[in-house]
Formats: sequence, structure tokens, C-alpha cells
Amino acid sequence: MATPKIGFIGLGSMGKPMVHCLVKAGYGVAVYDANAEAVAALATDANISAQATPAAVAREASIIITMLPTSAIVEQVLTGSDGVLSSVKPGSIIVEMSSGAPAMTRTLAQAAEKQGVELVDAPVSGGVSRAKTGDLSIMFGGSSAALSTVEPVLKAMGSSVVRTGDVGTAHAMKALNNLVSAGGFLIGAEALVMGKRFGLDPEMMVDVLNASTGMNNSTQKKFKQFVLSGKYNAGFGLELMVKDLGIALGLDDNHTAEFSQLCLKISRAASESLGKGADHTELARYVSQRCDVPLSS
Repeated sequence: MATPKIGFIGLGSMGKPMVHCLVKAGYGVAVYDANAEAVAALATDANISAQATPAAVAREASIIITMLPTSAIVEQVLTGSDGVLSSVKPGSIIVEMSSGAPAMTRTLAQAAEKQGVELVDAPVSGGVSRAKTGDLSIMFGGSSAALSTVEPVLKAMGSSVVRTGDVGTAHAMKALNNLVSAGGFLIGAEALVMGKRFGLDPEMMVDVLNASTGMNNSTQKKFKQFVLSGKYNAGFGLELMVKDLGIALGLDDNHTAEFSQLCLKISRAASESLGKGADHTELARYVSQRCDVPLSS
């Protein structure tokens, strides 16, 4: 069976290493990004072809991946005058790997279906470091048949692929995952501030948490690396985290998730205070500044 050519739209901090993983796995990739410099930087590889529009990507590939900041941008890329759906080949599969809004994803899937195309959602977790190693965790929403077709492609970028249900469910699961992650980060940052004020060493606190029941992804992979070091450069924007928390809270029809609502409120306030471009780990900076207890040297 011939190896399909892949289309990839969105060459940001996550998209770029994901394209490299696809090439390493033997796929030819047609790429597009609104940032022409990002396209040119990748197109120096003979297995990567630069395209001028999303429509041009669709003409080149039968599996088209989108990795973009918001569902609104995905909608523009798919349905605009030079969008994917204007020239996509019937029978193609669009794999929406952004952290999108489930309701919008389902609307776009209906638009794709009218063109004889299946749209599935396959958001990722793991950050830039795992994108570089092809070790992402991938959630998949869509038919079992579509998963059978695209799973080899997904496994070139991730070590775990889990089907969550029909289209839209993977984006719901991704938002909930990020909610849990953000909650763990926020409570951990507050604990470090309280402990330091009491006289405990933050480095020691992280070590104890990692050997105890307070351990979570943030204690293992974020606090020493990006907060206590003062680097704050994990590679995922605070604005995007706030967006994902909003998506997750959109699933709370009865408005009963009180801790989740508080987490969103604090994260949104931090984003507004720190301004555009802040890394999500700077939420700890916001917490420490409000308490006047610096965590980084």
C-alpha cells in the first residue's frame, strides 16, 4: 500500500516538530502557515513542500492535519475562499489536532461531510518536548474506520492514541485534561508560596511532593524546570491555557464545578495582568507576586 502524502497546516511551536516526526517516519508533507517564514524554514527539506494556501495543501494530500491556536482560525482555514474545503478531494480525511471547541468541531465535521470528506478531532498532550520526540498522547474522536486509516500517521507523532468516541469527544477530553493539569499547577504554586513564606525551601518541597501523594505533572516537569529556575519558557501560552479552561467550563451546563470556575477566574486574571505572550508557567509568577513571595531567584 502506497504511503499517503500528508498535508499539515499550522507550523507553530508544536506543528513544526510534528512535521519533522512525519518526515522521519517516511511521509512526504505539504505544509502551509500564515507565517511565510515558518513555511520557508521547513521547506528546505526535500520531503516537505511549501504551499501558498490551505486549498493548495488539500490538492496535494489525502490526509490533512490542522494544528492551529483556535477553532475560529480552523474554521477560516477550512471554509475560507482559499480554504481546504474549496479543493479537498472526496474521500480525504481532515485531522483536527488543535485544542478546539467540541461544538465547533462538530459543525465543521458536518460541513466536511457535505464535501464527501470526514473530519475527525485528534488533539494532543505532552508539550513541545514530547512533540520533538514523537511521544505525544493523542486523543481521537471519530469513526473506527477513520482511525484505522490515520492511526499509522498519528503513531508517527505520538506513543499513545486513544479513541474517545465520536467526533468532538476528543476536544472535550483535551479541554478536561488541561483543566486538571492547570488545577494541579495552580494549587502546587500556591503551596510553594505558602511553604516558602513559612520558611521551607521550594526545591526541597518539590522533591517531597514528588515522593509523596502530592505528586503531579507540574511537580515532576514544571516547577523546578520552569518556575524555580526563573525560565518560564515551557512553550505553551497562558492565553491558550485560559482558552482551554473556557472550553472545559463550557461543558459544565449546570455551573456546579466551583473549583474549576475559580481556576479559570485566577488564570484569566493572571493572563490579563501578565499580558500577551506570557507562558502558562508564569501563572506561578502571578501567584508569587500577589503574595510578595518570589519563587525564582
